[in-house]
Amino acid sequence: MAATHPPHVVALLYEAYLRLQNVVQAAGNAYDANVRPAHSAVFFHMEHEGIRLSRLAEKAQMTPQAMGALVDDLERLGYLRRVPDPADRRAKLILFTERGDEALKIGYAAIDEVERRLAGLLGEDGLAELNTTLSRLIQEF
Repeated sequence: MAATHPPHVVALLYEAYLRLQNVVQAAGNAYDANVRPAHSAVFFHMEHEGIRLSRLAEKAQMTPQAMGALVDDLERLGYLRRVPDPADRRAKLILFTERGDEALKIGYAAIDEVERRLAGLLGEDGLAELNTTLSRLIQEF
């Protein structure tokens, strides 16, 4: 009989991420059922003062073509707009619209709720320790 091993930490982190993302996605879907999980790559990596598509794709580790399709979706849904970049009129900046700002507020409220639930599960000290540990992982890798 083969020995069973506990799940790898990477698998656990990924599964935890998926479960927590589902909570945030449910809040987004309650606001607008057209917002898909893939759109989170845009919302997460946007810069409020505006960002070029190439930079947004780079931050999300996606091709510009794939990111462009997501931006097109969100522009069509009224969350984003493209404007000429003042630093280079040939380039475009992607900005949030008022609807995009409202969606961000809903997302942040959902994230705050996730953190409240985590604090209830882990305790305030446990949540602080988790935050510290995850921050160390991010810096190391």
